[in-house]
Amino acid sequence: MQEQAATPAPARSSTEAGGRGALLVAAGILLSRVMGLVRERVFAHYLGNSLAAGAFKAALRIPNFLQNLFGEGVLSASFIPVYAGLLGKAEREEAERVAGGVFGLLALLTGVLTAAGLLATPLMVDVIAPGLEGGVRELTVRLVRILFPGVGLLVMSAWCLGILNSHRRFFLSYAAPVLWNLALIATLVGFGTRLEQDGLVVALAWGAVAGSILQFLVQLPEVLRLLGRLRPSLGLGVPGVRRVVSAFGPVVVGRGVVQLSAYVDTALATLVSARALAALTYAQTLYLLPVSLFGMSVSAAELPEMARASGDLAQAKERVRERLRVGSRRITFLVIPSAAALLLLGDVVTAALLQTGAFGPADTRFVWYLLMGATVGLVASTLGRLYASALYAMGDPRTPLRFAVARVALGGSLAATLVLGLRTGLPDAVRTAFLPAASGLAAWLEFLLLRAAVRGRVGEAGKESGRSVRLWVAALGAACSALGVKAALVHATGVAPGLLEAWGGAVLPAPALNPVLTAALVLGTFGLVYFGIAHLLGITEASTLGRRVLQRVRRR
Repeated sequence: MQEQAATPAPARSSTEAGGRGALLVAAGILLSRVMGLVRERVFAHYLGNSLAAGAFKAALRIPNFLQNLFGEGVLSASFIPVYAGLLGKAEREEAERVAGGVFGLLALLTGVLTAAGLLATPLMVDVIAPGLEGGVRELTVRLVRILFPGVGLLVMSAWCLGILNSHRRFFLSYAAPVLWNLALIATLVGFGTRLEQDGLVVALAWGAVAGSILQFLVQLPEVLRLLGRLRPSLGLGVPGVRRVVSAFGPVVVGRGVVQLSAYVDTALATLVSARALAALTYAQTLYLLPVSLFGMSVSAAELPEMARASGDLAQAKERVRERLRVGSRRITFLVIPSAAALLLLGDVVTAALLQTGAFGPADTRFVWYLLMGATVGLVASTLGRLYASALYAMGDPRTPLRFAVARVALGGSLAATLVLGLRTGLPDAVRTAFLPAASGLAAWLEFLLLRAAVRGRVGEAGKESGRSVRLWVAALGAACSALGVKAALVHATGVAPGLLEAWGGAVLPAPALNPVLTAALVLGTFGLVYFGIAHLLGITEASTLGRRVLQRVRRR
């Protein structure tokens, strides 16, 4: 954000670009996440909550530190503000030099860390998954060594994402992971009935490497077209590259701190049981869906727009405030009902998406407990992405780093205290649910700190507390209506077979009905009632959607 610039961009065009970008990001993420859910359903069908499933989930998480440290989040915070800023000033040649320099540095760094990871795999498995022993540990070590090079390619895919997003080509970069998911699905379907579970997860690891190659290659032609030419270098002499590197360090440390929290959760889950680790990863797939769809889509679209902000300081601040107002309203309208649904209807969601084959009603119940814990911080985690993006756009990666450290310190301490301090007297599902719940409480601390920091820079973006209360009233009212439908189905069909025996009795049991049909009836009721109550309470987004639906019906 600068005090002077040549020509202020019209605020309306920035708003329209942000809204259209958010829709494209959401569409790409939705397509990718739908395929991810299909992948998890196929995975659950063949592997369930088995020891082999736990080994694969642990193995996939270990090399993923490369993608999480140097992937999308880091490049979005360090590379996109510099590269998009140069494009906004029509400095195309300098932007190309920055892109080539970042590509070369990232390739070198990723290669070195991949080689080191392959050598240190046994040590990393012992540190990150200390509860794995014997054959499960050896299988995990083997899987990690297969997966490491593929994850390195996913980091380079994130470089492609940075180029595409800066040029407002949002859809391709977020839809590209569809190919990675398809590679895993094809592997599971092709070998699921031909191999034992240990052999199947080894084949699946090779399928993940093939998917990583496809995900990178599908983006590369469009990236090369946008760049005009790619000149890889270790261009530390390029001013823009130096700016990226100066921001890169704090963001990498911040992401590393956040990943430390994820690895603490992994280690604690393995101390509960290998089955708990598999259930935790299934739950993360589900509760991160609204974070990705409604948080990442808005934040990713707004970051380049805020980075391009020009004009005098007052105008630039007003644009940031406006983007925060609009983004927050979009996020809360969809994330608050998502939290209510996962809290009270999480078994319906899980059963519809994952319950098949080796994944039975008891596994669904296990995952639901973890979803309950995750709802504690769902809203805070999603809004936190938006406010962190505002700070990145203003050239401040260090403030989010400090807040990430506070979040991890609090979350890790709470998780360790709850999980290790309550070893007896509680089911594994309840103990494991403390992990996402502790992270959620820490996410609220981080969000409040981020919001205060942004307010100190640009002023109040708008008070939404009354609106949030109305949204929660609508969401909880809809959830109660949906629970009524679920209870009626239980009365009509009985309880899902095996559920009461597995859990020794169950509150809010699932009906003995096809899970997809149950979800259609229960979640359909939830959605209709939520939009209806939100409209009656004067929520603008619900009223707008209602008018659009009526207009389309009348046209037909």
